[in-house]
Formats: sequence, structure tokens, C-alpha cells
Amino acid sequence: MKRIVLIYGLIAGTIVGAMLLITMPMYKAGTLNLDNGELLGYTTMTIALSLIFFGVKSYRDKNLGGEISFGKAVQVGLLIMLVAGAIYALCWEVSYRNMGDEFMNKMTAHYMEKMKADGATDADLAKAKADWESFNELYKNPIVRFGVTVMEITPVGVILTLLSAALLRRKDFLPAEKDNSQAS
Repeated sequence: MKRIVLIYGLIAGTIVGAMLLITMPMYKAGTLNLDNGELLGYTTMTIALSLIFFGVKSYRDKNLGGEISFGKAVQVGLLIMLVAGAIYALCWEVSYRNMGDEFMNKMTAHYMEKMKADGATDADLAKAKADWESFNELYKNPIVRFGVTVMEITPVGVILTLLSAALLRRKDFLPAEKDNSQAS
């Protein structure tokens, strides 16, 4: 299981990590903004973490004779997600070193403007600003930042893991191909 988890987790992590490293300079240049960047980011996560499905299927077919329990499929999927999440968080650390405070300030300003446009009161804005400033201070801690970054990718990974486990526990769902080379 370790080999499959590492292979699929590293590939998924490389995809999301590379996209993060490519897009962060685009944020800095203004080519991407927080709204379209968020859509791009979660789309990339979904595509990359679809490898959970293929990793669980590979484990089911190659190691378990075409049958896997829901629990074992969830275990494999979550481990793949954790490997991908760790790579994603490490790539964010690289990006953060280059533009972290600037990015966090832009994000705070963006959400404050959004609240203002939605008709937030001055009291609501003051509270939100204080909350953002408190979070930004906490976020300067690399351990907190790493954990928060892994948590960004976790909901997508959990959903895809549960979906993969539900589908692949059925041995008639995309069954392993039979090896006919030994027949005759």
C-alpha cells in the first residue's frame, strides 16, 4: 500500500504544488485575482486529487484481487490526500517566503471590500478587520500556516476519497482486467 500511496500522492501533490507555484506570481502581477484564482485553485485540486480514485483502484486490483472494503479504500484515499496535501503546503511555504505578507494583505483588503459591498455595518467591518489582523498574526507561525494550508485541500480530498471508496468497494465497478496471456 505504501508504494501506491506514495506514487499517487506524489503525482497529485506535484500537480497542485506546481499550479500553486505557477499562479502565485500571477496574483502578484494582477493577472489573477482572489475570485478567479480560488476557482482555478479548487479546480486544480479536484483534478489532481482525482488520482485518489486511480490509486484506490490500483490498490484494489493489484494487491487485493479486485475487492476492497469501504474502510480500506478510505484509508488508502486519505493517505494519498495527506501526501498531496503535504506537498501542496510545502509549495505554499516557498510562495509565502516570496510574497506572503503582501498576499495576506491583499486577501484581507479583498474580503473587507466584499463585506462593504454586501452592506456590512461599520461595527461589522471593524470586527472583521480585527479578526483578519489576529489571524494574519497567527498565520506567521509556519506550523499554523502549514496546518491551515493542508486543511485547504482536505475537503476536496475527503469528498473524492468517500466517493472513490463507495464506488470501488463494489467489485463489479470497473473490475480488474483479466490476464489472458497464460490461457492456452
